[in-house]
Amino acid sequence: MIKISGVIITFNEEEHLEKCLKSLVGVVDEIVVVDSFSTDKTPEICEAYNVNFIQNKFDGYIEQKNYALSHAKYDYILSLDGDEALSDTLKKSILKVKEHWSFDGYYCNRLNNYCGQWIKHSDWYPDKKLRLFKKGNGEWKGINPHDRYTLKKGLKAGKLKGDLLHWIYRDYKEHNLKVENFSSIAAQAYYDLGKKSSLWKILFNPTWAFFKAYFLRLGFLDGLNGFIICVQTFNVTFLKYIKLYRLQKNN
Repeated sequence: MIKISGVIITFNEEEHLEKCLKSLVGVVDEIVVVDSFSTDKTPEICEAYNVNFIQNKFDGYIEQKNYALSHAKYDYILSLDGDEALSDTLKKSILKVKEHWSFDGYYCNRLNNYCGQWIKHSDWYPDKKLRLFKKGNGEWKGINPHDRYTLKKGLKAGKLKGDLLHWIYRDYKEHNLKVENFSSIAAQAYYDLGKKSSLWKILFNPTWAFFKAYFLRLGFLDGLNGFIICVQTFNVTFLKYIKLYRLQKNN
């Protein structure tokens, strides 16, 4: 049977971290937490679960997750965020894979909890995430703040049964703050990559993002919260391209 390192990055995750760590007990063979100098009870919670606790300056989600991989003892990695936990079905699926590893990596669906409601549609489900993999088979890539683990060309991924549970926003105020923050990070990342904004992109891209999430991906089936999520999808896209446009004009 293979051995797995559970790898987590954290910053002030006391609200959900214990659920995360508890779900890994009996599934992984070590837990590594790379923390961005939390000021809440994150360190104390980690100490109670006897994790390998490391603090490192946060330079971006992608950079932090790649750094965390370098501290894993074992070659097989299960990567989570501090506000995520394994469902019971996903636990069983991972334990089966430990006995018969067949692919280069494994993905699962992530189920997001928004203001107390599990969201089953729009861009939020199925929210496929590749989180179980062998070290060296790929790396964390993407455009901050949207990281993703990408296997090397030619390697194949299998699918795990069960959902990765994610407590994303506790209330609308927190969502508003994240939209403002994430749009700034994304605009800067786009600017650094040489991507351009335009009046057409400012008008069209947010509208298409809303239409796709609400109508094509059935966001309306999640009721009021589904509508709010799709409106915020519009907002974050709109703000990203507005901020990118300002960066172009000011530099």
